[in-house]
Amino acid sequence: MDWFTAADYWLCRLVFQRALAAVYLVAFLTAALQFRALLGERGMLPIPRFVARIPFARAPSLFQLHYSDRFFAGCAWSGCAVSAALLAGADSLLPLWAGILLWLAPWALYLSVVNVGQTWYAFGWESLLLETGFLAAFLGNDEVAPPVLVLFLLRWILFRVEFGAGLIKLRGDTCWRTLTCLYYHHETQPMPGPLSWFFHHLPRPLHRAEVAANHLTQLVVPVLLFTPQPIASAAAALMIVTQLWLVLSGNFSWLNWITIVLALSALRIPGSAPAVPAAPLWYEVVVLALAALLVVLSYHPVTNMISRRQVMNRSFDPLHLVNTYGAFGSVSRVRYEVAVEGTTDDAAPYHLRLDRHQADWYKERGNQGYRVLERADQDVPADAVWQEYSFHGKPSEPRRWPRQFAPYHLRLDWLLWFVALSPEYGVPWFDGFVLRLLLNDRDTLRLIRHNPFPDHPPAFVRARLYRYRFTTWQELRETHACWHREYVRDLVPPIRLRPLPDPHIPT
Repeated sequence: MDWFTAADYWLCRLVFQRALAAVYLVAFLTAALQFRALLGERGMLPIPRFVARIPFARAPSLFQLHYSDRFFAGCAWSGCAVSAALLAGADSLLPLWAGILLWLAPWALYLSVVNVGQTWYAFGWESLLLETGFLAAFLGNDEVAPPVLVLFLLRWILFRVEFGAGLIKLRGDTCWRTLTCLYYHHETQPMPGPLSWFFHHLPRPLHRAEVAANHLTQLVVPVLLFTPQPIASAAAALMIVTQLWLVLSGNFSWLNWITIVLALSALRIPGSAPAVPAAPLWYEVVVLALAALLVVLSYHPVTNMISRRQVMNRSFDPLHLVNTYGAFGSVSRVRYEVAVEGTTDDAAPYHLRLDRHQADWYKERGNQGYRVLERADQDVPADAVWQEYSFHGKPSEPRRWPRQFAPYHLRLDWLLWFVALSPEYGVPWFDGFVLRLLLNDRDTLRLIRHNPFPDHPPAFVRARLYRYRFTTWQELRETHACWHREYVRDLVPPIRLRPLPDPHIPT
């Protein structure tokens, strides 16, 4: 190893880059398949409306320069193609400078998405992917051994992810200090997985041991990343095992997977490195400048991390180059879920039958702030039959066992979990969601597992709040249901499309 490169991390870099490309591929696929209903021209939070009020300097994005649904789709699918090419090793076939540019392409494309993604992209793993992806671009390809400084900075990201998460737990909910958080967490986490029921029913002493092990992994082990080998590799391996345990216990999008990818960069994997020439001078200068920049930008995350008022998942610059992370500073003791229901029964009766252009007009007017919905409690018959929409990942039917979706990110399901915690989380978009259900909007229904109104839209939609808990072993045997739920209250009363005079509805 010379002063600049570390040839014995050659295989480590290869595995890290291929794994990161796979995470990029999932992220772009998620964007391509979900954006129209969430962010499209007639989506719940349209990008054109966002970029009209937010300047480029605050949210740098290609979509500040131009937006159309077709252009967004082209960018998302281009990101998938570039990610697949990187996964196949295309950067190794290019000169060093071209390989760097190829790695910067998915970073720039995904930055463009995140910076206009609003609440749908307000998750810590979005910034984590961008921060990791930007740094990975300067890790080099087959023309040069991995730079020591870049490898160090990748460990610095991993340290902040784990240590920051550990500190936020100690400073947050008391159950982390009493080792009791896992009495509740597996049941109340945003999106349980197929094994979460079993994790929840583990003996309580084992839950306490899990929390203690978590503190060890997040508060002690990260420091060992900066020690000599093989201690650093052992620390990274322990982090990988911990993250795989979390993968088994729930659905956390690609948070666990990108953390595993970062840990791979700290492993010294046995394998012979090919003989390559010394790094070119221009490359050394670029890497040194990059390291200096990131050290300076680390001031805010470090200050936040040592502050008693530490915040989670905050980006301190519009390029998401250096961020702060954390998760589950508080743990819910009770699980609430929003059940969204519709009915075709109408006592008025009135039911708008709209063609596609008229439905688009309703969505556009709703996005412009016009009143296109109205409360209609009195017009719903007392004996109306309400049918419930079901979702891919969010618990709904008590008998439906949770599925594994991570690393794929079900953005609507996640945001509905937040709405169950507090309706304030749904203020920017929930009315738009209800509107699109009343219109049987095709793009929105693609985000839902089952639409009970396949032939024509419902006349009314409402939302109710339920308390959910995992069934006991005995209840599971008797009912074959993994969930038990109890009605709490109406969250949104029956809503319908506001009747408008015919001249105001385009034909």
